[in-house]
Amino acid sequence: MLISALTGMGGIGKTALAIEAAHQARAKGWFPGGTLFVDLRGYDDNPVTSDQAVLALLDALGIRGPDLPRTTARQYDMYQVHLAERRARTLLVLDNASDPPQFLRLLPGSGRHRVLITSRDRPDSLPLHIVDLETLPEDESTALVTTALSNDPHDDRPAREPEALRELTVLCGHLPLALQIAAAMLRRRRSRPIATLVADIEKVGDALAVLDNGSRGTDQYGRSLALRPVLETSYRRLPADQARLLRLLALAPGTDTGTEAAAALAGLDEDAAVGVLEDLAAACLVTAVRAKGDAGKGRAGKRGAAKGGGAEGDVRWRLHDLVRAFGVGVAAGDPGLREEGEAARERLLGFYWRWADTADDWLHWLPGQPEPVRFEDRAQALAWLDGERAGLVGAVQWAAEERYARRAAGLALCLAEYLRCRRYCGDGIAIARTARDAARRAGDRLGEAAAWTKLGSVLREAGLAGEAVEAHTRARDLFRATGDHLREATAWNNLGNALRKAGRPGEAVDAHTHARDLFRAAGDRHREAMAWNNLGLTLQDTGRAEEATEAYGKALEIHREFEDWYKVAQTLRNLARSHEGAQRFSEAGAHYLLASDAFDRADATAEGAMTRNRARELGQPPSPPRRRD
Repeated sequence: MLISALTGMGGIGKTALAIEAAHQARAKGWFPGGTLFVDLRGYDDNPVTSDQAVLALLDALGIRGPDLPRTTARQYDMYQVHLAERRARTLLVLDNASDPPQFLRLLPGSGRHRVLITSRDRPDSLPLHIVDLETLPEDESTALVTTALSNDPHDDRPAREPEALRELTVLCGHLPLALQIAAAMLRRRRSRPIATLVADIEKVGDALAVLDNGSRGTDQYGRSLALRPVLETSYRRLPADQARLLRLLALAPGTDTGTEAAAALAGLDEDAAVGVLEDLAAACLVTAVRAKGDAGKGRAGKRGAAKGGGAEGDVRWRLHDLVRAFGVGVAAGDPGLREEGEAARERLLGFYWRWADTADDWLHWLPGQPEPVRFEDRAQALAWLDGERAGLVGAVQWAAEERYARRAAGLALCLAEYLRCRRYCGDGIAIARTARDAARRAGDRLGEAAAWTKLGSVLREAGLAGEAVEAHTRARDLFRATGDHLREATAWNNLGNALRKAGRPGEAVDAHTHARDLFRAAGDRHREAMAWNNLGLTLQDTGRAEEATEAYGKALEIHREFEDWYKVAQTLRNLARSHEGAQRFSEAGAHYLLASDAFDRADATAEGAMTRNRARELGQPPSPPRRRD
């Protein structure tokens, strides 16, 4: 006997699909014996029991009144005998089942017939063919609303407002029930544009509240067009540990959450969190999604792979937007649950800060220094940051709340270099401004100066050189006022870069010279080398080629001392460009080849290949492959 189960969250369209499939199957002659349908109302306050359902099925089979056996056991026997003797294949649809005891005794003993079950809970304990329903694709969502409005031949709003219709389907989370409610509201509001409903939802900020207050009707199956009751019935059935984690996941930033982050939210160890998450997924309230690509795969080494580092095959956990809104509403309505949620957010911020701080250490690590913990290498640190980026950036925005300001601002500073090197300029600007404002409110002048520094760097990367000059000037003045001369030197160096980008090379030379002298006085040779390199770039721009070559030479000497091969490569490439600009093509090609070798040594093979190609274009024969030790 073939038994199939349609599963998915409430409102996903399981009943509609089951009934449509039954109609189409019967029209094709697959079930000459017809269809038997029972709504088990498994998520109502008074669900239909198996004993009640068998009576309904016997009635549908024509067995009633004096023909009906008196005892329940005999009723089941008669039901099974009747199906066994029924030669015409029949489809049995058991709708809205909440658990196997509701339907197990209703399954035909004969393999001739077919069974289709719908449920919000995956019946994983049974050997059934399970089909998990997901939300609709965008084009099908818009088609659903358009079709619902097409009964009025004068309603051309979908054709006139395609963008507003698309936005509405997004706000509905592409959930069929939500789309059906929205369509009913639009029919009632036939004189108003679709955009007004979009604006109403965005103004309230809660699609559930707007949609549930906008329709009083029922669907074609007699069910109320309301979202919140559907979600409430699923939520009330959850055990306490699952209900708690669902509420907390609703507070997590980003569209999905990693397992370790979910565990941090709940204050659980990872194994316990996975068990509860899997139970929520079986209840179709959370969706497990695979992490993309090879995130987190670092080279094998003495510490092994970082736990939770986003390795290939890792699972992340996603809430539907309307389930998230429901969970937030549940927590907001109870003081105890609000405090539970605030404590969870503190735990998550602490988790994110610890990991992001270590990842940032890897981005600044140099050979010869002690290796940071947690991640195997720089690549693995970057992979973790890539996987968690949306959550990390979202968590920084909590700095607007006093309770989280310090940790969220610290997290922002840890992310600045990552966002800069990945060219996520919009995120970088947003978190730097958030950190700056939080530090200013707290009276933390050093923190504010650090945030101005990060803001200036990302503004420069985004091509906003004038604003970057202002930001680095603010940082320099604050560091000088606090007496932090080393950071003041960094601010001068950054200011020089911004001035150069802004087309003010004379001022940039002065800034880099000032930075170099301060770094030298502080004994920070690594940063002194960076200042020398930046000074060389600026001198080159002003046509002072010989002085630029001397500055690059000073930078190379120090970078080689530290075995910072990436910086060596960058400086050599700058020197090659200087020679190329002076039409010394042979010297330029030779330095491009040296730069490509250094890039390879720094594991920046893509940049190495591009630099090698430039050398080839200048007629320089390629060097033999560098032997890797």
